[in-house]
Amino acid sequence: MSRVEAREKVTGAARYAVDFPAEDVAYAAAVLSTIACGEVDEVRAGEALAMPGVLAVLSCENVPPLVQDPRDGELNVFQSPQVSYRGQLVAAVIAETSETAHEAARLLHVTYRDQRVPDLVLRSPAESQADEPYGAPVEMGDPDAAFADAPIMVDATYRTPAEHNNPMEPHATLAYWEGDTRLTVHDSNQGPSRVHATLARLFSLDERNVRVISPHVGGGFGSKGTPRPNVVLAALASRVVGRPVRFAVTRRQMFAITGYRTPTIQRVRLGADDSGRLSVIAHEANELTSTVRSFTEDSTNPSRVMYQAPNRRMAGCLARLDVPSPSWMRGPGDTPGMFALECAMDELATTLGIDPIELRIRNEPETDPTTGHPFSSRNLVACLREGARRFGWQAHSGKGLGVAATTYPVYRSGSKATARRESNGRYTVRIAAIDIGTGARTALTRIAAEALGVESDAVTVEIGDSDLPKATLAGGSKGTASWGTAIVRACEKLLADPSAREATADTTDEVKKDSGYSHHAFGAHFAEVRVDRATGEIRVPRLLGVYAVGRVVDPVLARSQFIGGMTMGVGMALTERSVLERDGGFLNTDLAQYHVPTSADVPSVEAVWLDEHDPHLNPMGTKGIGEIGTVGMAAAIANAVHDATGVRFRELPLTPQTVLPHLDGPRP
Repeated sequence: MSRVEAREKVTGAARYAVDFPAEDVAYAAAVLSTIACGEVDEVRAGEALAMPGVLAVLSCENVPPLVQDPRDGELNVFQSPQVSYRGQLVAAVIAETSETAHEAARLLHVTYRDQRVPDLVLRSPAESQADEPYGAPVEMGDPDAAFADAPIMVDATYRTPAEHNNPMEPHATLAYWEGDTRLTVHDSNQGPSRVHATLARLFSLDERNVRVISPHVGGGFGSKGTPRPNVVLAALASRVVGRPVRFAVTRRQMFAITGYRTPTIQRVRLGADDSGRLSVIAHEANELTSTVRSFTEDSTNPSRVMYQAPNRRMAGCLARLDVPSPSWMRGPGDTPGMFALECAMDELATTLGIDPIELRIRNEPETDPTTGHPFSSRNLVACLREGARRFGWQAHSGKGLGVAATTYPVYRSGSKATARRESNGRYTVRIAAIDIGTGARTALTRIAAEALGVESDAVTVEIGDSDLPKATLAGGSKGTASWGTAIVRACEKLLADPSAREATADTTDEVKKDSGYSHHAFGAHFAEVRVDRATGEIRVPRLLGVYAVGRVVDPVLARSQFIGGMTMGVGMALTERSVLERDGGFLNTDLAQYHVPTSADVPSVEAVWLDEHDPHLNPMGTKGIGEIGTVGMAAAIANAVHDATGVRFRELPLTPQTVLPHLDGPRP
């Protein structure tokens, strides 16, 4: 089945946020702070306002009040003179054209007061810092005593840098008002229902008078998972000038105001007997957030479910620093956490002289090692063995081969959907889901057609509009599972009543029920690397991913998601790092300096999956596939680099500058 929206996209008919036409539209350009800590003293707007075509200048000095969000200060746009990080929104210009708005923004003069030296340093778990714990810590047995008594020990600290999401379509919004009570926005986001509820709250509007339209979204990778300041700024600007306003965040500005993956410092301790069976897993992580927004992602998550050990500790601490606010990025928590855990497992295998695959198999748990619940399905061992067969695996060969496991939880959230019989034998299914480029329209069309017992071309699925039945956002690899469940239930209700024209289902109560099982997807990553010992340059000629993700609804879409995730893992391992300057802003704020991998960087990428039947998940039997391809990929590459060089690297990315000083010339 081809993508439902394929023709629209390849012909240019698909409209993204700022593509929608609007009469008498104006444009906004943002001004970002040049300090990290302090307050706005004055916004001198005279020169900008004197420019022909400039309609208004917005700042904390004149903006209409909002109902401030105590959980996410990023959304309280211009509501206070307080500056909490370098790059924060401090002013905006609205003008007749985009060019005029951006030129006028350069003419604004913002002065500051009460500046102080920013606190920017994330410290390791072993160092003292006024951190706050986050998540639900795990403490089982006596990890410290068990580690001290273990015959074989690994005690290592791993570091991952800040990374930035860079979707092709920037964060962008077209907003317009009808009077002072009805707001419509065309917005690039990962959840119209979430944006809709947020705007209604901020602007004190009845939710029936807010509409968010997002038929096509040019990528997100988590950065558009929750509303960002762009949608609030566009709505504010439109209210002030009384006209539709378009606002697109520039690529450079995205590095400050739309989120990034937090850097992490993780200490992993593994204790094992001489056969490699683990007696203790201790995984402690330090992460950061800004002072204006509380955001956490738990990097210790993978250690909770991957391997059996009677003594366990998983704990995280969060440092509030004077930095831009981190946010969701593909595989949050699990991606950096799996790098640390799977590299530590490789170190343990090397110490023991055991095949890394065999070590993982020896520590395979019968039940969830933290909760004790049975797994609804767990085929990690099968993925490792199938991957080894396909890849031509050779342990400790010195040929530059590496392996790592991967996992991701299976989530669902409540959603609503409506199924309707049309007069011509067709069906229409409506749900406020979103397609951020993953092919959600196509997958949901297939799910609906199967539930209705008709061909896919007899079903039209309407998504991307908050006026449709409320749905959860696209994130946490839960979109298909959540939306699909609601669609199946609506179709079942419709078929159960032949006289009904329409049926609606709400799965809120269904997804809250505890199944009694631990639900996770699993897989294995294999990588081959070549290291130039004269330059430190690393090439990745071959990657393989083998996955057990329940039922795959659409093989073409699934392969695309797996390969995309694996490619992001290459970027994490070898190129991607956002560099924080001493003044608190990021240095490499464009794609010339922030390097992402391209198709030429990995000549061969293969993604396969096992047939896995799991009756305990949802009506479709699906597990999420959007993030598992990224989780663990960087570890497989780092382990392959160790196999090629004999040098263990515990900090990413593995650039020539970091690798070369540790190489001692050509390997015999």
